[in-house]
Amino acid sequence: MANRKELDATSSPRAAYGVLLRRLRDQRGWTQEHVAAQSSYSSQHISAVETIRKPPSLPFSVQMDEIFGTKGTSESLEREWQKTRPGPLLEGFPEYVVNEGQAVEIRLYEIGIVPGLLQTPGYARCLADSNVRRGSISLERADRRVRFLAERQAALVRPTPPMMLIVLDESCIRRQVGGPTVMGEQLDQLLTIAEQHNSVVQIAPYEIGEHRAFDLPLNLLTLPDMSVLAYAESQIRGHMERSRESVLRLLTTYHQLQAEALPHAASVAMIREARKAYL
Repeated sequence: MANRKELDATSSPRAAYGVLLRRLRDQRGWTQEHVAAQSSYSSQHISAVETIRKPPSLPFSVQMDEIFGTKGTSESLEREWQKTRPGPLLEGFPEYVVNEGQAVEIRLYEIGIVPGLLQTPGYARCLADSNVRRGSISLERADRRVRFLAERQAALVRPTPPMMLIVLDESCIRRQVGGPTVMGEQLDQLLTIAEQHNSVVQIAPYEIGEHRAFDLPLNLLTLPDMSVLAYAESQIRGHMERSRESVLRLLTTYHQLQAEALPHAASVAMIREARKAYL
């Protein structure tokens, strides 16, 4: 026990997996040898997965879920394994998702489409199916993407939910996705979110022109220890920024964007006005 390696679950998806595996074992008072005796894996293999010296696999995760009785639950190791796999997700995004699920404050900025955390199932499905039609992902990957998004949204439903500070470029509410019914439901969803006590929604109108602070989407997470992480992505990759200097610079620019955007009440009024087009 003296040589027990401690892991930081926020450092990577594989570390989060190892922490969960160890916690499930510790909660039951089981040793690695005890788990190994019930599985087809050695205690050395289990130790290596817990301490991220070996990557977890899908067969390993399925077997561990059977042993711990966690299949289909929020503590499913198969579900945690999915987060370690880039799959249809951009490089860097699985690590972001681990931190997103623990954040006490989430700041979002998006251009063109409604951010994933705010999407309705119909809106998310339309975007995924569009990628399938273009041949950029398979139908199986599209299904995984939609399920994964639902899991991200569910992870934010907690006794104390994170504060959500949301700035949307006006294009997010003007660009029709999925036809009138889907778009109308999505705008209704934004209005519902705007009414929640832990959400502030602002629209950055077209009129701000060159004063729009960012040309790419940006997410900023405040973690329980009050550290702040930034995540930004291009068309082909994502990047998690941890440097204090870089993150503070992005946070300052985000504040400037909020100052240029419409206030919450005026933003809600603009969304209501946009919604009328789909009645």
